[in-house]
Amino acid sequence: MKKGKKHQQVNCNGNNRPTSSTTNRNEKGHGEHVSWKKKKLLDIHQALNSDPVDIETLRKAAVSEGGLLTDDIRRKVWPKLLNVNVYNLPTKPGRDVRENHKDYNQVLLDVRRSMRRFPRAFCFGSPGMRVAEREVLQEQLIDIILDVLRKNPQLHYYQGYHDIVVTFLLVVGERMAIALVETLSNHHLRDFMDPTMDSTKHILNYLMPILEQVDRELHDFMLQAEVGTIFALSWLITWYGHVLSDFRHVLRLYDFFLASHPLMAIYFAAVIVLHREKEVKNSECDMAMVHHLLSNIPQNLPYEELIDRAQSLFARYPPSQLAKRAALQSRKSIAISTFQDFQLTTLQQRPDSVLRRQRLTNGQLSLTDDTAAAATPTSANQLVKMAVWGISATLGAAALAVAQTALEWGPDLLLQLF
Repeated sequence: MKKGKKHQQVNCNGNNRPTSSTTNRNEKGHGEHVSWKKKKLLDIHQALNSDPVDIETLRKAAVSEGGLLTDDIRRKVWPKLLNVNVYNLPTKPGRDVRENHKDYNQVLLDVRRSMRRFPRAFCFGSPGMRVAEREVLQEQLIDIILDVLRKNPQLHYYQGYHDIVVTFLLVVGERMAIALVETLSNHHLRDFMDPTMDSTKHILNYLMPILEQVDRELHDFMLQAEVGTIFALSWLITWYGHVLSDFRHVLRLYDFFLASHPLMAIYFAAVIVLHREKEVKNSECDMAMVHHLLSNIPQNLPYEELIDRAQSLFARYPPSQLAKRAALQSRKSIAISTFQDFQLTTLQQRPDSVLRRQRLTNGQLSLTDDTAAAATPTSANQLVKMAVWGISATLGAAALAVAQTALEWGPDLLLQLF
């Protein structure tokens, strides 16, 4: 027997069974992972309760490994990243929102074709979403899109917009989705919502200069193949929601993009191409072949690694440096030019506890408000409070703060952390 096999054990199913030392290492790794999640949760909790809210910490949490961890946390943090007051949300659209709307027919067609964006029934052993539930959400999706467009006549619908809106609807609900999408459409997505695609093409034109800076050989190969950048169009204008099948990956990228510069989605496109550089260079130097290869985005991408690389490339080759190239000088981007001012507006937000008190004082807070502050069911609250008391007695003040935050965001999160 070889030395390397000496400590290997086999269980009754014939599978390799880890030794005690391996088990200890795995337990240590799991413990470190849990500690990392607890620390991140505590940082987010403290940032949300600072006055003003600590937006920089929230941005770092959204960008760093794992993103915002759960949808409960996203319902707290996404509004802060976009400067949306969850205690002053727009009302649900009335039925008249559809009357005589020029985009209604196109929106209806796109939403009807969006079935795959909703959790499928009996998918991967889980019950998924019932047909009736999906149909209700599709109707809400139509109303959200038309309501935002009706309130903002400067915005023009494009095919793929519904892929972005549905992501927010599934995470935060109808009323908060309206508020978040309206803000996002006037800032990060603004260039895609012009009457023509000229501004969108302008954003796509950043892709090749990024590749040229990092891998000149790959850049020249793609130029020779005349593949252009149209393969990345659906990536960019849907924030990858249309091309990624796993909703977890979509959410991870939305955390990243919401906390980043509007052009980060094109930097992410560049790192995907760079990640696949061997495949591209080994393919036939033909437009159709290269376009087909790049259009079919792999589903098993190393997302955290690519997010890190996109940030590094953004820092090393910022848009201002790339824009000096002749091809990028002719058009002004609304999203880029307004981004700095938009970021400044997010820095003086009050924590939700203060916003809630203000609404209560003014008598404006309704129990039917569709906000992230929805109460946990009473029976669940009592059980989780008991768990919190036990945790605080054994793990100390820091763990108590984490547990209290988990209670606020939902009992499922507490079970994940402890």
